[in-house]
Amino acid sequence: MTIEELTAKIRKLNSKAGQMKMDLHDLAEGLPTDYKTLMDVAAETYEIYRELDELKQQLKKMEDAQ
Repeated sequence: MTIEELTAKIRKLNSKAGQMKMDLHDLAEGLPTDYKTLMDVAAETYEIYRELDELKQQLKKMEDAQ
């Protein structure tokens, strides 16, 4: 994967992460309504941010290697 491809993937994932953060926030504000979906939404949000962090670290390594 090139730096440009990785940067594009990070941008796309960053957008999705922002949406998930807003969804989690909205869900939390509406508690106790829909509390049964809280763990699923939180887990998905966590996974997106974990992947985003991993990709950013990979990008930094690639940029530092140049």
